[in-house]
Amino acid sequence: MISTLRNAWRIPDIRKKIIFTLLMLLVIRLGANIPVPYMDKNIIKQIFEAGEGGLLQFLDLMSGGTLSDFSIFALNIYPYITSSIIIQLLTIAIPRLEELAKEGEEGRKKINRYTRYGTVVLALIQAWGTTFGIFSNALVADSFIQKAIVIISLIAGTSFLMWIGDKITERGVGNGISLIIFIGIVSGLPSTIINYIAWARLGLVSWIKLVLLAIVAVLIVLVVVALQEGERKIPVQYAKRVVGRKMYGGQSTHIPLKVSMAGVIPVIFASSLLSFPQTIALFFTGKTPEWILKYLTVQGSVGVWVYSILNVILIVFFTYFYTAIQFNTVEYAKNLQQYGGFIPGIRPGKPTSDYLNKVLTRITFVGGISLALLASLPIILSYIFKLNINFGGTAIIIVVGVALETVKQIESQLLMRNYKGFLK
Repeated sequence: MISTLRNAWRIPDIRKKIIFTLLMLLVIRLGANIPVPYMDKNIIKQIFEAGEGGLLQFLDLMSGGTLSDFSIFALNIYPYITSSIIIQLLTIAIPRLEELAKEGEEGRKKINRYTRYGTVVLALIQAWGTTFGIFSNALVADSFIQKAIVIISLIAGTSFLMWIGDKITERGVGNGISLIIFIGIVSGLPSTIINYIAWARLGLVSWIKLVLLAIVAVLIVLVVVALQEGERKIPVQYAKRVVGRKMYGGQSTHIPLKVSMAGVIPVIFASSLLSFPQTIALFFTGKTPEWILKYLTVQGSVGVWVYSILNVILIVFFTYFYTAIQFNTVEYAKNLQQYGGFIPGIRPGKPTSDYLNKVLTRITFVGGISLALLASLPIILSYIFKLNINFGGTAIIIVVGVALETVKQIESQLLMRNYKGFLK
């Protein structure tokens, strides 16, 4: 990875893209320190110290501390992600959206426009619930204008992040939205490490536990890398065919079926559903009812088991669901047959579709179970080490996945420029 970055830095065009991306990420971190007016930070700090089942701490970790500071980026990019997921699901259910998705660039632009409209609507709902629900006691605004400024500031912050994400994707390196989440998570890592070391020095936690925790963290990263890179290669052979005086086909290739084709989406879906009751309660009452804390959060004596079991079930379910959306075995088998391709030993058409479905079902099960165990790991580690471990599971999957994808994109750009050099 280091050699790839070094080689990329030597090429002026890629160097400009890297610098642009770094400057945009710097703008994000600067904006994370601009507070929303008419909000009392001391009261917000007290609300976070109260805990509320750990949900606020988790949301704050994923947003890079912007929620606890209640900056203009407090909502982060998550309204956009939610809107994207909703539009993607509606594309399957609504024929008109499905037609737009198949229209190429123009259709993609229209879908992106609908996604942005949905982002503003969701940001408005989330800003309203956060301001007048969770942090209602911290609001010091009296007039309608002052309250409107708070809401508009939060919506504008999310819209600005959405714009920066698009610009990074267009003019920088990597996926802009993923990098925004990445920088938010990574920015909170140094303070977490410093806190653990301070607790060890004060004797609140033993050094042995911290060393074991570091070893486990390294092992998690290794498993995530193996999960992200793992794939099953299905061999494909193309039949020879004569068109005019030329012969086409005859070559061999493969279908790469990734173990973790759905990525981190199942974890996000599952965590969103499990946190939904607590989030709704916080929006409307500003506090979590006792029965939710006891039965539906990891802090409850019964809830820790209920939450863990439901988390595993939902992650496996959404892994299968999202993989089925991304990879349609019937359509793939039809396209393969149309272009004269076949899997050795498998007849074209329905037998090929059934074979692909069988292989995909098996590797998706491995990917789903692995994702579920990684996402549940913070709960297990918190119980074993008696520490409040938020940085794990979802966070590590996102960080490692985004890092791998960004480096792959830089490598592809390097490869493309090398091919251009050969052509010259």
